[in-house]
Amino acid sequence: MSRPDALLPRKSPRQRRARLTVASLLEAAAQLIETQGMDGFNTNAVAERAGVSIGSLYQYFPSKDALTLALLEREAGRFEADALAALEAPDGPAALRHLIGASVRQQLERPELARLLDEQEGRPELRAHLDKGRFGQLIDTLLQRPGLPRQMDAALAAADVAALIRGLVDGAGERRETDLADLQRRVEAAVFGYLERAAAAAPGGQGRECESGMRAGPGPA
Repeated sequence: MSRPDALLPRKSPRQRRARLTVASLLEAAAQLIETQGMDGFNTNAVAERAGVSIGSLYQYFPSKDALTLALLEREAGRFEADALAALEAPDGPAALRHLIGASVRQQLERPELARLLDEQEGRPELRAHLDKGRFGQLIDTLLQRPGLPRQMDAALAAADVAALIRGLVDGAGERRETDLADLQRRVEAAVFGYLERAAAAAPGGQGRECESGMRAGPGPA
């Protein structure tokens, strides 16, 4: 979907100095959102905090919404880089634990920023320009790894796991939780419990033990 002009960057930073300016503007925006909320977040305040002129900001971002969308994309890119490291894990359980950890870190390492950006992400005019499908695709890939219970409907299981992770993590953010380890423990319990029970409840499920010690549904070894 093409973006309206108000959300399109005016130009892309190509030289190192320009990239540093854009990075400074995005981090200034993040800090303002954390400390002042969305009411205190505006282009003039961002430019002032970043130490650049408002004209320099408008060279790259034509509106507050364009800046918000760019910040959402920055945070999504950071999460994706962390989450994709799950592919390097030795087995399915370790990979899924890493992915859950990445989700918890994104939400609770900068909790106020994450919480307020979650609200902005819900705006249709911004959400339409964010790619939300890759999270589910990564989970689908991880569920095929050795050591996890085999699911009768892998695509449905991946969608359910994505919903579980998002729901629990976003809920913790809304409650302003701060304990990363406790949230990770609870999300792991929910996700692995779901996978085990769903596999066992499938028609013909035999609850075969995986190497990880989890129970798995039927399927070739």
